[in-house]
Order: sequence, then structure tokens, then C-alpha cells
Amino acid sequence: QVQLVESGGGLVQAGGSLRLSCAVFGGTFNAMGWFRQAPTKEREFVAAISFDGGTTDYTHSAMGRFTISRDNAANMMWLHMNSLKPEDTAVYYCAGRRGIYSTMRTASTFDSWGQGTQVTVSS
Repeated sequence: QVQLVESGGGLVQAGGSLRLSCAVFGGTFNAMGWFRQAPTKEREFVAAISFDGGTTDYTHSAMGRFTISRDNAANMMWLHMNSLKPEDTAVYYCAGRRGIYSTMRTASTFDSWGQGTQVTVSS
């Protein structure tokens, strides 16, 4: 079974930066993505990337601040987050899927998930 392991979360001041990493063990995925879940809120889409990296998608609040990337040879995916805001505070999950769908924003289309990494942005 393919495993995903996130790292890189932590506590940062507003305006700061973090880089989240997602290591893939035991296989490869088509699209991969990042989702997040804040306390009392539902899990939401943050960013996603196609297999070859040629297509990326971001939630509106992440556009211009976050950058998703991947290296299939290294079995890694990253989320570079700049200009962080307190509202970015959440547990961030990486996800992968083998199927092909019309959108990369729907969590239910992803079949493998990491355990999550906490990101806390202080004001």
C-alpha cells in the first residue's frame, strides 16, 4: 500500500513562510494535492498538481502566496507557503490518487492520505 508522510509544519508569525513536504512510499500517483482542516471546519482544498507538473490548481486564498511542486523521481511533493496569515492555521494533509477526473479539487477523488502536519500562524 502506498504511504504518504508529511513534514515541515510548525509555528510561524504572520507574514512568514513554511515549506511542507510530502514523501511518497511504495508507488506513484497521478494527481497529488494538499488539503487542510481547521478546528470546527470541514477539510478544504488548498492546491493540486498533475502527474507531470504541467497543471496546477489553487484555492483562491492560496493564489500568489502558495506554490505546489513535485519531483516524481524523488517521490516528493512540496507546498511552499509565503505571506502566511492566521487564517491559514490548520492541519495540512497531502493526498494522492491514481484515477483521472475532471477536477483536482474534490477530496473524495483522492484515495491515499497522509497523517497531517500542523501549521499554526500567530498574529
